[in-house]
Amino acid sequence: MEFRILKKSKRSKARLGILKTSHGEIETPSFVPVATQAVIKTLTSEEAKAVGCQILISNTFHLHLKPGEKLVKAGGGIHKFMNWDRPLMTDSGGFQVFSLGFGKDLGVGKISKINGLAKVLLGQQPQNIKITDNGVWFRSPINGEKLFIGPKESIKIQEALGADIIFAFDECTPPNANYEYTKKSLEKTHRWATECLKIKKSRQAIFGIVQGGKFKDLRIESAKFIADLQFDGFGIGGEFGDSKNLMLKMIDWVIKELPENKPRHLLGIGHPEDILKIIKSGIDTFDCVMPTHYARHGIAFIDNGRLDMNKSAFLKDKNPLDKSCGCAVCQNYRRNYIVHLLKAKEITALRLLTFHNLYFFNSLVEKIRNNIKNGKI
Repeated sequence: MEFRILKKSKRSKARLGILKTSHGEIETPSFVPVATQAVIKTLTSEEAKAVGCQILISNTFHLHLKPGEKLVKAGGGIHKFMNWDRPLMTDSGGFQVFSLGFGKDLGVGKISKINGLAKVLLGQQPQNIKITDNGVWFRSPINGEKLFIGPKESIKIQEALGADIIFAFDECTPPNANYEYTKKSLEKTHRWATECLKIKKSRQAIFGIVQGGKFKDLRIESAKFIADLQFDGFGIGGEFGDSKNLMLKMIDWVIKELPENKPRHLLGIGHPEDILKIIKSGIDTFDCVMPTHYARHGIAFIDNGRLDMNKSAFLKDKNPLDKSCGCAVCQNYRRNYIVHLLKAKEITALRLLTFHNLYFFNSLVEKIRNNIKNGKI
């Protein structure tokens, strides 16, 4: 993997770059859609290309469960398996430590209001997983069997899957973890990062992950530690407090400690209203389930907000989802038809909305790239 910075903004920390992999180049900044199980839900790989996706990220934990990395490797690796000839990332499984652990127990996300929630204290364990110094014991959501993933297991799974960029295994902490819990967790994440580098034998690029929760000193400590290791790039992960403003501060703390010549990926963040802000903060790539997740709930993103296509009022609306959108859905289908499909529970509605939403997100980031190029951002 090679990363080259083409231009730095004079107005912000935004930058244009080219991320080169064996499966092609990515213009950065870039949105990275989530293909959890080696697919963008409801779309083919050809359709993912048609909406402008440059790179996708798949989920190590879920692909380990089904179909299993051995089957994917036997199928020629994840690119051939899913018929995707563009770049791919795989996460490490570290997010599932949060989502299937304290996140599930408490019903919280990476950015959550924690007023009224009890603090997660040092030594406390989630109900459904067990976090140890060596890795994490999960229960399979499929059959309830116990399975263990640590640095060694995560890297071996990702090497078998064969994505261009892989991530070090880490613990994603909950937003209500106290300082002592977060500090102890960070020590594990740093130790695991070192182990991941030692274990990796493939030529895949590997990104280390900066953790530390909402605590400034821990974030800075983590950024410095991960930056000193021989990673090809960096992920900024974990929880981001209870507000978007705090998230931006946390990104700023981290960016200052990372080398400029390597790419920075923000894990799991990318609402439309956040995208310009995080790019101006110096982020090169970022992933988020929002466009696909919302599409499956009948929501379309448009230039001035969102449309809830579950509303019956749209049955009489002959307009496209967004008059200013150039996607194939907006060129060929109308709101009344999409509402009809949703109410008839036809899965084509979810496909049309997913196609449009991803086109919207990718076009939004393309506009931002052009504005950086032209000195407007």
